[in-house]
Amino acid sequence: MARQHHQKISALEITRRIVFLTIGAVLMAVGLEIFLVPNRIVDGGITGISIMLSEITGMKLGIFLFILNLPFLILGYKQIGKTFAISTLYGVAVMSVGTFLLHPVDPLTVSPILAAVFGGGVLGVGVGMVIRFGGSLDGTEIVAILINKNTPFSVGEIVMFCNFFILLAAGFVFGWDNAMYSIIAYFIAFKAIDVTIEGLDESKSVWIISEESQEIGAAIMDRLGRGVTYLNGEGAFTGDSKRVIFCVITRLEEAKMKSIVQEIDPAAFLAVGNIHDVKGGRFKKRDIH
Repeated sequence: MARQHHQKISALEITRRIVFLTIGAVLMAVGLEIFLVPNRIVDGGITGISIMLSEITGMKLGIFLFILNLPFLILGYKQIGKTFAISTLYGVAVMSVGTFLLHPVDPLTVSPILAAVFGGGVLGVGVGMVIRFGGSLDGTEIVAILINKNTPFSVGEIVMFCNFFILLAAGFVFGWDNAMYSIIAYFIAFKAIDVTIEGLDESKSVWIISEESQEIGAAIMDRLGRGVTYLNGEGAFTGDSKRVIFCVITRLEEAKMKSIVQEIDPAAFLAVGNIHDVKGGRFKKRDIH
């Protein structure tokens, strides 16, 4: 069998990745040094451990961020790939340097709740941007991916399990009030990461099985301006032929989609699912009248 070669990434794409990895890592540093760390609030993962070690030892946060992530970068290189490892190394290096440079800067707020909300948001956007462009700023996810291969637990469950103990430890280091503020910051960062990776304009896939498939498909194209695809299916129990409608919409169009289907065929089967990314095809919306 002929060996396949990886397609080389263009210089423009490399530049684009570097720019957004840099912005993401800088935002992470801002979230830490301008909001969370001065208010004794921690994040989850290696970052949270680094913040606590910095508090206990008096050493700079950036030192721990870089050193503690190095072993996981090696694991990432072996298990996930060279591009991922290089992107992560670059992101972690920029983040670590950023925390050094921003450490003397006064925090924007001394209110713990404001620091948790805005720090978590800024940090989450930064992390999400780095993940979206092929890297990571925390080794916990790499560990979770490796553990996931040999256990029944999902990556998300493993990360949550690790962070539970990290945030619990924060209670002993910074006090329980700050640990609770840390949970707020972690939750907001988690949501901000999702929004940054998936985008605000989240797409949804729609599957419809109906005897009135032709009429429903025409209504979707006419009233929503979305293209549809007809698929041929067969009921496993009855053996009857079924026509399945498939289309992709935005979350803002979901309610109107459901009303169209309900209006034409109240007995129709309708399934709606989230999609993280849409490329190609004819997803662009047509004008509706």
